[in-house]
Amino acid sequence: MENLVSTWSKTTKILPENYIFPIDERPGSAEVSLCQNIPLIDLSGSQSQTVQEILHACQEFGFFQVINHGVSEDLIDDTMKVVKEFFDMADEEKAKLYSIDPMKRCKLYTSGYNYANEKIHFWRDNLRHPCHPLDEWVCLWPEKPTNYRDIVGRYSLEVRELSLRMLELIREGLGLELGYFGEELTGGQFLSINHYPQCPSPDLTLGLPKHADPNLITVLLQENVYGLQVFKNEQWLGVKPLPHAFVVNIGHQLQIISNGKLRSAEHRAVTNSREARTTVVSFIHPYQETLVEPAKSLIDTKVPLFRPFKFKDFLKFYEEKKGDTEAMMEVYKIKP
Repeated sequence: MENLVSTWSKTTKILPENYIFPIDERPGSAEVSLCQNIPLIDLSGSQSQTVQEILHACQEFGFFQVINHGVSEDLIDDTMKVVKEFFDMADEEKAKLYSIDPMKRCKLYTSGYNYANEKIHFWRDNLRHPCHPLDEWVCLWPEKPTNYRDIVGRYSLEVRELSLRMLELIREGLGLELGYFGEELTGGQFLSINHYPQCPSPDLTLGLPKHADPNLITVLLQENVYGLQVFKNEQWLGVKPLPHAFVVNIGHQLQIISNGKLRSAEHRAVTNSREARTTVVSFIHPYQETLVEPAKSLIDTKVPLFRPFKFKDFLKFYEEKKGDTEAMMEVYKIKP
């Protein structure tokens, strides 16, 4: 529990050495421009136009922002409020969920998946728990704040519905058969709630390092504090937070299913010295035993780009490679 950044960072003025990244991985002091052409998609528009906009964004960027998405603004505000209240609670309350066990399903921890084996730690604390089916997992969630389970439960249901809606639009854009993204591919969902405290030297460390998500599709809610950067064309682009908008990004599984037609988005989280930043991230992923492979209708030359695998094996290798996108894709690519 004493390892939580939010527990000890309030009184430190010097960044500990085990939080300082190698020079070539640091964000540095140079300004990263907020990108002006990141796709912003209005989901209230015509379906045919929305399908084409999402498909283009998934091919060109691997991510986009959505507005008029159907999740109520009041629920979004309440969710952000209650998760911030969780991180503001007394240490003895948070200690009830703190764990260093990488296998524990609902837990509060710090940095990455395995703190004890890390050479460099990330400047973040994280609350993570499964949320589908809700009635199976909600009993493991935080009991305090007292309205956490109610608010976050309703939020997880609405964001899941939004995620499945966007997968249906992507399915249509790719020309896949109806029902392609069924329960086997989308039955898993968990929430990852990140808290990045104020940092004395944001140029030397990272909240999260460069990575792409191992799942199918990710929906991120960020408060009005800048910190998300996306890697495109060998440069970092800043993503400006928009009130009540969601950031959506493609994960490795969707890149593989699309046989490389869509791209998973590499991104990172930077910190700042002025204020803390909190994000709520929903991940949709296949069941552990699900066989993932390129959709047969998308194999242009009768030769798939990627070999089949079980999702659980992909996850294990992802953790071993610490999210290294190039290393991951090379292993699963079929060599000509």
